[in-house]
Amino acid sequence: MTGIWAIVLAAGESRRMGSPKMILPYEGKTIIERVLDNILVSDVDQVVTILGCYREEILKITGNYPVKHFYNSNYKEGMFTSVQCGFRFLPDDFRAVILFLGDQPMAETAVINRLINAFGESDKGIAIPVFDNKRGHPLLVSSKYRNEIITLDEPDGMRGFLRNHPDDILEVETVNPSILKDIDTREEYLREISEHDLHSNPTGSST
Repeated sequence: MTGIWAIVLAAGESRRMGSPKMILPYEGKTIIERVLDNILVSDVDQVVTILGCYREEILKITGNYPVKHFYNSNYKEGMFTSVQCGFRFLPDDFRAVILFLGDQPMAETAVINRLINAFGESDKGIAIPVFDNKRGHPLLVSSKYRNEIITLDEPDGMRGFLRNHPDDILEVETVNPSILKDIDTREEYLREISEHDLHSNPTGSST
């Protein structure tokens, strides 16, 4: 038991996509399923999924997964309200939380475990994966920040929170550029699908 929980942020309205992106096909499943698959085989102990818009559609897909689902009634006020919602539902004895974007199915299990291990070996309270000197997702946050995050009135959300604690951040180097990607638009979705197909079948030959 690592004492590490995951919060999957899946409450958004998918405005730029024009349809509920969490349930779009990805690698034989859906985007949200691939996110959960990557987390559930990692060293994370428990998973909380925060729902908002399209909650019924997402629940039809994720309802059988061994994860907890909570509804953020304030989802229209931005992603940070889902972060706060997730922190409210966590038990008192958790050690840290990893915040996942529900539209980042390419976040590999190896990156998740690297974050957890680096956090365990450090005295820092925040761990962020880095590729090519750029910070990405997911983001790990110590339980010591729970009350601050729940009560924080910060228009910039987690960006503002991170600005408040520059000396408590551990940057964890990775070799995975996918930490910098998420899927917001149809163009990004089609490009990610195309890149994945190319990597899976680099010769372009049919199977």
